[in-house]
Amino acid sequence: MADARTAVRAVLLAALACPALPALAQGVLTLDARPGTGGSTTYSVPVQTLLAFAALSFLPAVLLLMTSFTRIVIVLSLMRQALGLQSTPPNQVIVGLSLFLTLFVMGPTLDKVYQDAWRPYSEQKLSLETALERGSEPMRTFMLRQTRASDLGLFVRIARVDSATPPERMPMRVLIPAFVTSELKTAFLIGFLVFVPFLIVDLIVASVLMSMGMMMLSPVLVALPFKLMLFVLADGWTLLVGSLVASFG
Repeated sequence: MADARTAVRAVLLAALACPALPALAQGVLTLDARPGTGGSTTYSVPVQTLLAFAALSFLPAVLLLMTSFTRIVIVLSLMRQALGLQSTPPNQVIVGLSLFLTLFVMGPTLDKVYQDAWRPYSEQKLSLETALERGSEPMRTFMLRQTRASDLGLFVRIARVDSATPPERMPMRVLIPAFVTSELKTAFLIGFLVFVPFLIVDLIVASVLMSMGMMMLSPVLVALPFKLMLFVLADGWTLLVGSLVASFG
């Protein structure tokens, strides 16, 4: 049985390798790097394709840690908890809304990345290294605008980076964790402000039930319709989404 499986695997590998043999013979899939203009390095197309697919694995980390997604999804999740709803709206709705709000907030930054880096690179006017450097500048500017000086100073001290280095020249390994820390602080601060009015409703309902002697009735169950009514009458989604977008300046 094991010999049969080995034979089948060998046949499959041979079948997959056969179509690639002519291409290899013609030199299409050569993996090399050649010196370019200005001391840069030009990689062959297969190497660039391999690097592009490898970079796709970092997209979730880039989305979570270098954009407005973290703040938005945390605030929306805290809003659901403040209302006392366990699964409404569902996680898919919260994540989807967070993604589209992230695209809305990051629109000017992404447009700048496209104009300054991706478009010249696709037209073969820039090398890969230059395009990456130009594309990181708008992201760096966005993150610096949202990063507190105290958080940036903390990671500068931990990384033992020269404090005289201007923020625009800070390495990404220092800027990204400082940005994430600032985003977490801001998200929890907004979440606290969101919780306060609903906490007041819970306290009022609990006090009324206690004074009426209805201790066996859950205050959370009674307060839920009042919190939903308060949220709808105050046009809560518009206020929350508008405040979130405005918090990015």
